[in-house]
Amino acid sequence: MDLAKDIRACRLCAARFAATATAHEPRPVVWFASTTRLLIAGQAPGARVHASGRPFTDASGDRLRDWTGLSAPEFYDRTRVAIVPMAFCFPGYNARGADLPPPPLCAATWRARVMDVLPQVRLRLLVGGHAIRWHLGLRDVTAAVADWRRHSENGIFPLPHPSWRNTGWLTRNPWFAADLLPVLRARVRAVLEAP
Repeated sequence: MDLAKDIRACRLCAARFAATATAHEPRPVVWFASTTRLLIAGQAPGARVHASGRPFTDASGDRLRDWTGLSAPEFYDRTRVAIVPMAFCFPGYNARGADLPPPPLCAATWRARVMDVLPQVRLRLLVGGHAIRWHLGLRDVTAAVADWRRHSENGIFPLPHPSWRNTGWLTRNPWFAADLLPVLRARVRAVLEAP
C-alpha cells in the first residue's frame, strides 16, 4: 500500500521531535490494511512502541486487549484490525518528563487519507480524548464514553485511554466494566467473525 509507505517515510515533525527532552527521530508506526473491519483510533505511540515499532506493546496495550477480548495474534492481525493513532510517531517528553500531545500536523496531513483507504471498517474504537475529539467533535471524554449506547448504534465506541493513569477513572466509573465492556467484546467478536 503506497499510503503506508508514504507515512513510514514521513519526517514532517523531525525538528519538533529533535527539540523535545527525548531528542528522538521520527519513527511512524503504521498498522492498517484495506481489508480491516475494526479500527482502533488511538492517541500516539509511547516510548516503548517507538522502540518496538508495534502499536500498544505496553501495559496500555495489555489493558486494551483485555477490554476488546482479543488475543495478541488477533489484535495484531492487520488484515482484520487497523490501529491508527492521531499521530503515527512518539511525540516525546517535555523537560519534566511528561508526555507531549500528538502533533496536530500528523492528523491534518494523514488522517483523512487513511480513513479513505479503510472502506471495510464496521466498528470504530475511539481510544482517549484526542481520538474522541477528532472523530466525534466532543471534548468531555467521560460524557462521550457515558453516551456509549448512542454512539454504538453508529458503530462507534468512545473509550478512555487504557493507561495506568486512568485507573482512578475506571474505579469512579464502574459502569464502564460492568455495562460497556461486555457489549464491546461481543461487538468486536461479531465484526471480526462476520462473513
